[in-house]
Amino acid sequence: MFKLSSETLWQKWAPLPLRLIIGYGFLAHGWAKLSRGPEGFARLLEQIGTPLPGVMAWVSTFIEILGGLAILAGAFVAAVSVPLIVTMLVAMFTVHLRYGFSAINTIGLTADGPQFGPPGIEVNLLYIACLVALILAGAGPFSIDRLLARSKREKTRRVPEATCFGT
Repeated sequence: MFKLSSETLWQKWAPLPLRLIIGYGFLAHGWAKLSRGPEGFARLLEQIGTPLPGVMAWVSTFIEILGGLAILAGAFVAAVSVPLIVTMLVAMFTVHLRYGFSAINTIGLTADGPQFGPPGIEVNLLYIACLVALILAGAGPFSIDRLLARSKREKTRRVPEATCFGT
């Protein structure tokens, strides 16, 4: 079986593809809402009984856009992940749960090819799992979080140790 020479070397890179895929996914979904006009999304939210649908349409649009950009850049990943997880949980329980688990629900076959129904909760759970993994593992290489941590470490190293009696 394939044996990695240094598992820790490979493990530190694991967050990078998660960040790129999940960050792009949130950005793409938020951008789609913005480009079509959040008013259309507000109508969907109103139909499912969301309070303040107009406000929530704008809030969720910007959470997805700004959160997606932050995840892509690896900036404040742990903090940004929390509202993104909340949006996934809300979407999962208010929209997708009634369609089951599978992200692909084949409902028929026509001469044009397969027909698909609405997606279930699978994709929501995958997004949540990736965000939790990023919270636990950190943003990884090529991230703003890594640069900030390095800068903080360097500052603490430069501070001379305090001694008793100022000597």
